[in-house]
Amino acid sequence: MSKITAAITGVSGYAPEYVLTNKELETMVETNDEWILSRTGIKERRVLKGENQGTSQIAIPAVKDLLKKTNTKPEEVDLLICATTTPDMVFPATANLITAEVGAINAFGYDLQAACSGFLFALATGAKFVESGQYKKVIIVGADKMSSIVDYTDRTTCIIFGDGGGAVMLEPNTEGFGVLDQILKSDGSGAPFLHMKAGGSRKPATIETIEARQHYAYQEGQTVFKFAVKNMADVSAEVMERNNLTSEDVAWLVPHQANKRIIEATANRMGVSSEKVMLNIQKYGNTTSGTIPLCLWEYEPQLRKGDNLILAAFGGGFTWGSIYMKWAYDPK
Repeated sequence: MSKITAAITGVSGYAPEYVLTNKELETMVETNDEWILSRTGIKERRVLKGENQGTSQIAIPAVKDLLKKTNTKPEEVDLLICATTTPDMVFPATANLITAEVGAINAFGYDLQAACSGFLFALATGAKFVESGQYKKVIIVGADKMSSIVDYTDRTTCIIFGDGGGAVMLEPNTEGFGVLDQILKSDGSGAPFLHMKAGGSRKPATIETIEARQHYAYQEGQTVFKFAVKNMADVSAEVMERNNLTSEDVAWLVPHQANKRIIEATANRMGVSSEKVMLNIQKYGNTTSGTIPLCLWEYEPQLRKGDNLILAAFGGGFTWGSIYMKWAYDPK
C-alpha cells in the first residue's frame, strides 16, 4: 500500500471590507505613512466592523467558498481545526461555531492557539489525522480579528495588525504530494516579550485591568524582531537541509506576514530570491493565524502541481516552525 500523505486540494480566504489605511492611522496616533511603510512594509489593513462580529465571521465565508471550490458537501467534512488567537468566546470553540454555520454536521472541531504560528501547527496536526487513514476531509482554518485586541492608542502595535483569514482542505494523497515534513518549536521563556497581560485565568478581567488597558496585545518590538529573524530563518533552512532541497528546488517561500524586513531576512538565509516569496503584508498587515492561508489563496493561480513550498512562521509565546510541502494541483 502506498504511503498516505495529506495534500491541500483547495484554498480560500476572506478579508473584511473596511480598509484602514496608514493615512487614517495618522489621525489616530502619532505616526505617518512613510514611517510605517519603511519599517513594516504595510500600507493598509482590514478591520471587521459591526456588532457581534467575531473571528467566526471571517472564517465562515472562507469555509463556504472552500466547500464550493472543492465540490465538497458540508456533511462530508470529518474535522475542522481553527487556528486563532481571537476566538469569538472563551468557549465554545470557534471551530464549533463555524461547523454549525456551514452545515458540517458530521465533523468534530476544536481551536488551536499558537499565536502567529497557529496555522502551521494546525496544518501539521490535521495532516496527521489524514495520514493515519482515519479521516478523508479535514479543513484547517487560520483566522483572527486582531482589531479586537489591538490598542489604537499604541502606535507600536496598532500599525501592524489587521483582520482576515483563510481555510484549506486536506485530503489523502498517494502520489507524494502534500505535507512532507515539519519542524515546529516553542519556548515559553519568550512570553514576557509578546503577550496579553490580562483576560486569562491568571489575571481575570476587573475594572482595574480594563482601566490599565491590559486587555490588548503587548509587544517588545526589538526583542521579538531579533528572535523572529533568527528562528524563522534557521528553521526554514533546517527543513530544506533535512530534505536535501536547494534554493533552486524551492518554488515558493510562504512566510508569515509579520514584517517585511523579517520576511526578507528569512528569504536571504534560505537563498531564495524575492520573486519566489509570497508577499501581501502591504494589503492586510499581520493577521496572525490568517497570514499564510491568505497568501496561499491570493497566489493560488500561480501555483503548479509539484511545486515545492516552504511555509514558515514565528509567533508569541514564543512559537515558530516550518513546513515543507509539495503542491498537489494545477490552477483550476
